[in-house]
Amino acid sequence: MVRDKNELFVTVPNLFRCPISMDLMKSPVSLCTGVTYDRSSIQKWLDNGHKTCPATMQVLQTTDFVPNLTLRRLIHLWSEASTPSPAVSNQQVIDSIKNIENNTESCLNSLLKVVDFAKFSDENRNFLAKIDTFVPTIVGLMSNAYEIEVLESIITVLDLIISDSGVKQQVHRLMFKSNRDCLSAFVAVLQKGNLSSKIESATFLESIAFDILSQRTITEKQGLLYELYRLVSSETDQTAIEAGLSCLIAVSTSRPVKKELVRFGIVRTAGKALSCSDTVVPVIEKSLKLLEKLSTCTEARTAISDEENCVAAIAHRLMKVSSTATEHGIVVIWSVCYLSRDRTAQEAVMRSNGLTKVLLVMQSDCSASVRQMCGDLVKVGQSCKSKQI
Repeated sequence: MVRDKNELFVTVPNLFRCPISMDLMKSPVSLCTGVTYDRSSIQKWLDNGHKTCPATMQVLQTTDFVPNLTLRRLIHLWSEASTPSPAVSNQQVIDSIKNIENNTESCLNSLLKVVDFAKFSDENRNFLAKIDTFVPTIVGLMSNAYEIEVLESIITVLDLIISDSGVKQQVHRLMFKSNRDCLSAFVAVLQKGNLSSKIESATFLESIAFDILSQRTITEKQGLLYELYRLVSSETDQTAIEAGLSCLIAVSTSRPVKKELVRFGIVRTAGKALSCSDTVVPVIEKSLKLLEKLSTCTEARTAISDEENCVAAIAHRLMKVSSTATEHGIVVIWSVCYLSRDRTAQEAVMRSNGLTKVLLVMQSDCSASVRQMCGDLVKVGQSCKSKQI
């Protein structure tokens, strides 16, 4: 929906919505099936290993897509007619940034104006990102502010501009290569903030956790890893759970972090998500991907094997969700049943008709490494059957 200055809402026509995100398409592109999606949404779908059209589930003969220029022009015309002028002008936002720098008026009021400005359009976000002093000012404020509303506003605006050119690297340098303590803000927001701010916190942390330094600093910040775990384990909102899982996947690169997540109970949490019939596809895929990352750790493999419902749920999900979910699931099952040779896990897979599903995966268009793992699992399954006889 588009909001005008009188707080009225204009409904976006369904034709202009991306079938994946359900948001207004910014760059509509069409697949070979004829279905049109927003470029960023379908690219993410394809990058995650999917080889089907999300709307029709047809197998794609080619993953190439072409710009839908006609629809793009229609969306542009509709947007011009429906979208009001921004409530905050360029000059007003510059004045607000100066007020933040100089502490000349309520910091929160100035921040809220900046947030409204950033939310309005890509052009506005690009304008903010190009102001030399903006990111240093906001990051500096983050390390000194204590009001939860101020911290929420800072995280919101940073999350909005993080994808603009150079911002991610600039934020990374200011947060991780200086003496600033910016991560306490994320702990506070994850503990006390509203749901939207918690989601933005997890999304933003995932964006900047792109090297060993950032990953280590995030996971070593007291309380932050646990709050990310709590976002996944305590929230019922699927978007929040997905955001938390994505962030945990990004930072779970060392054995100590994996052991800590196991100690928190992440295996049981993932198992519950996989067992629940209402869990959405992205959460299933990310739960399995996180378990795959954790399964390189002995303690995690033991926890997965001991959590019988988790192993059974993974086997149940094979070939039922997506090719991405299936491949992650095979790696986890291979880790506990073949690599660790855990008898309990092997029996749980067998009871879930897992051997038949492994054979189906083996015959599908899976990767060579997953096909090899399926072969290993078939041998394990046959051995289990012969022992039962």
